[in-house]
Amino acid sequence: MKTIYLAGGCFWGLQKFFDQFEGVAATETGYANGTGEKPSYEDVCRGSGHAEAVRIDYEPDKISLLKLLGYFFMVIDPLSVNRQGNDIGVQYRTGIYYTDAQDLPVIEEVCRAQEKKLGNSLAVEIRPLENYFPAEEYHQKYLDKNPGGYCHIPSKYFDLTKCDNAPDFAWDSEDDLRKQIGDLAYEVTRNAATEPAFTGEYDDFFEKGIYVDVVSGEVLFSSLDKFNSGCGWPAFTKPVTDTAVTEHTDTSHGMIRTEVRSRIADSHLGHVFPDGPEETGGLRYCINSAALKFIAYDDMENEGYGKYKELFR
Repeated sequence: MKTIYLAGGCFWGLQKFFDQFEGVAATETGYANGTGEKPSYEDVCRGSGHAEAVRIDYEPDKISLLKLLGYFFMVIDPLSVNRQGNDIGVQYRTGIYYTDAQDLPVIEEVCRAQEKKLGNSLAVEIRPLENYFPAEEYHQKYLDKNPGGYCHIPSKYFDLTKCDNAPDFAWDSEDDLRKQIGDLAYEVTRNAATEPAFTGEYDDFFEKGIYVDVVSGEVLFSSLDKFNSGCGWPAFTKPVTDTAVTEHTDTSHGMIRTEVRSRIADSHLGHVFPDGPEETGGLRYCINSAALKFIAYDDMENEGYGKYKELFR
């Protein structure tokens, strides 16, 4: 059994969020890394310096620290200082507090990946655990006792098995991810490689359905917007929503291009060019097949993408 302490805003929601995962043996809300002995909730609100935190006891053979931290970053804003949602104050800061120094390299690896993804330094405190004290009994499992209670975390995240299109991008290790998606998909999505033209599974493919990120499962494109550009890679006139992908300036290979990446998993997908059909806006999203997974229309309900059937009506 191992233990990690995570601070991510109000601890009511964070505890309920982590209680859902297999391998999490026990959780406890408490106050971490402040001054003074045995602070009360009122002491913390008055400025004891403690963070509202959740102690997580977990079985590493069932769920890794890397995966736990991946889920942690799903439900926090890691750039926000002393605030999560509507909760403002030092006690609502984000933090990762460890008791085993061997955990630090994993914590730093995850945070570096997040900084690379966001292009900014994180406002997440990383420190050994100090001055931890359990919170009062009424704070334990608060949202189980008070199902209608306030929480800054959307309720749909409390049961990811029922969350339509819930992103599952927290893999155990980079080697594990490579095994899951294959060498080519790994090199494309994680190292910005490009598959050879006219070799991809979805180049000359026009079945009805949606295309999701092979890494995270987040919805990216629809067959409604796919067209035959003759370029040798799948081409789309637009993503499925305005926020489905992010765009970045790419100056590699002596060119200036606009790179396209998935928003949640930060997977490299391809590039967007201004030479698409004029009647649909003039854009061509040139995407690697290896970065995509196709979900056929008839399978969308069973695969958890039922709400996207509305696109085709």
